[in-house]
Amino acid sequence: MIVISDTSPINYLVLTGEIDILEKLFRRIVVPQAVFSELQHTKTPQQVKDWIASAPSWLEVKQADASFFTPSKKLGDGECEAIALAIELKADALLIDDRDGTREARRQSLIALGTVNLLERAAEKGLLDLPETLNRLSQTSFRLPPRQIIDAMLERDRKRKAKCSEE
Repeated sequence: MIVISDTSPINYLVLTGEIDILEKLFRRIVVPQAVFSELQHTKTPQQVKDWIASAPSWLEVKQADASFFTPSKKLGDGECEAIALAIELKADALLIDDRDGTREARRQSLIALGTVNLLERAAEKGLLDLPETLNRLSQTSFRLPPRQIIDAMLERDRKRKAKCSEE
């Protein structure tokens, strides 16, 4: 499985202490050089810079060929390179939170998954406590989806847990 990541999912998974779910869900993550650079930027939280400085073996950095993708909207370098790399490598999924980047990725027929999607998938596999992790995420600069989406996720999580305890 080939999974490409933009900066935001890695950044927020590190900040919530849940970065290891990426390896557990996908085994390997590929990031373009621009994302690798963004994770080291001076404005990046120190915790994230420390993590990327000693990145695990399951994270691969690869140079993207920008000729694979020309955005129709203004996107950051990380988003552009992540989409280009996903197209180039025929990725199974692209991890991205940026709204315009997600739209562009879907226009390219890519499966785009955001941080919140990843957290719910990990909770489904019993890899994390969803309410607790969403609470930690809400204490960062991450913009959570509307309350009704979060409530629906938490309700699915409650039902899943109740079903498991009955079995």
